[in-house]
Amino acid sequence: MSIEDCRAEIDAIDEELLRLLNERARLALLVGESKRAAGLALCDHEREREVLGRAVSANRGPLDERAVTNLFRLIIDESRRVQARATGTAAGSEEESL
Repeated sequence: MSIEDCRAEIDAIDEELLRLLNERARLALLVGESKRAAGLALCDHEREREVLGRAVSANRGPLDERAVTNLFRLIIDESRRVQARATGTAAGSEEESL
């Protein structure tokens, strides 16, 4: 496979990742709305640990555990930021920090 072929495949994967990340964010918005309606905090540390643990367990490499954890922490943080913005919760508040 040529470098151009590899790059074209990477570009296609990047587009799919972006589509999936936006779909995840849309679902996180729904979760945030449900949490707000129930009077719950946006941050659920136990759920975040579950998400991170599941991602690390599912990983088959070549990314290592640290990379997977870092990537998913960023995804979780951005999901929480989207929820906070949509629900009017101040970004960076105590309830939102890890």
